[in-house]
Amino acid sequence: MTASEIDIEYQRRVDAMSIREKVERSAAMLAWTRQQMGARMRQQSPELSDEQLKWHVALKLYESEPAVAAMIQGHLANVSR
Repeated sequence: MTASEIDIEYQRRVDAMSIREKVERSAAMLAWTRQQMGARMRQQSPELSDEQLKWHVALKLYESEPAVAAMIQGHLANVSR
């Protein structure tokens, strides 16, 4: 298949999904992304507690949204090691 054929088939399959299936797929993709980011961060900073790691991942995900990033940083400052 060429790239355009792949794009067409992907779009056909997505269009065939119900709204619920699309939301479930998006949630699964986000969970996978968070897990992958957490694993990478854990390798780089093994001293982080699980709670710290969770908030560092959130900060990375929302770093382009200043108001959200500020709230996360405020919470992270109060998380115990």
